[in-house]
Amino acid sequence: MSRTLQVSVLQVGYDDDEPVAARVERVAQLVADQRGADLVVLPELWAPGGFSYREWEARAEPLDGPTVRALADAARAAGAVVHGGSLVERTEEPGPQGRHLWNTSVVLSRDGGLLASYRKVHRFGFGAGEPLLMEAGEDVVVVDLPCGPSGEAVRTGLATCYDLRFPELFRRQVDLGAELVLLPAAWPAARLAHWRLLTRARAVEDQVLLVAVGTAGTHARTPMAGHSTVVSPWGEDLAEAGDGEQVLRVGLDLGEVARCREQFPVLADRRL
Repeated sequence: MSRTLQVSVLQVGYDDDEPVAARVERVAQLVADQRGADLVVLPELWAPGGFSYREWEARAEPLDGPTVRALADAARAAGAVVHGGSLVERTEEPGPQGRHLWNTSVVLSRDGGLLASYRKVHRFGFGAGEPLLMEAGEDVVVVDLPCGPSGEAVRTGLATCYDLRFPELFRRQVDLGAELVLLPAAWPAARLAHWRLLTRARAVEDQVLLVAVGTAGTHARTPMAGHSTVVSPWGEDLAEAGDGEQVLRVGLDLGEVARCREQFPVLADRRL
């Protein structure tokens, strides 16, 4: 029996004039409208703003806060697993560096329950931005996601934006059985060429299906790249968005990962 996954990629576009509460309501409805999808994926920090550093403290939430609750309702309405992109998570207990904020991704089940969370390991900002304000995650996360009506699972690695530049994270995910990688991002337009190169490189070198979801629009004076993409383990573009808000619906043949690894068994030749 073929293993297929119907994925909705939501490339959310926004600017600084849209209130956060209005954006959460709008995007939650967009998620709820994705009936027929098995999996819906959102971008990084789409609610608080990917480059809106000055607003993060005020916009931070716990994982049972209003953004995740709205997405849980939307997951139930759509009947789909929802990767909610990421949010600025606030915790009561501080992390190792004494901070209470994290860049955290959440994956919700069809009934709105929390399937997995991932705290971004590599913080972007070169000493400012994320490294100054947020704790770094430490865990490599691979989760079993149900694919289609059969409920059969696909091993899925979770990564976020800047993680894309660190191939060792993705190789660790492969060692944990990953066949699919989900990567929400808030990638700037100035480095679109890097985005397009690195998404394809990670898919090819690890022989995985990669779903990379960016944002559109301009916020905090930063034009965003858009160009969300779904890449096969052969490096082929299965779908690619433009630079505006867009929804991509893609059917993934999960068997392509096994066929690629069998026909071109490069991973078996690893020595390091």
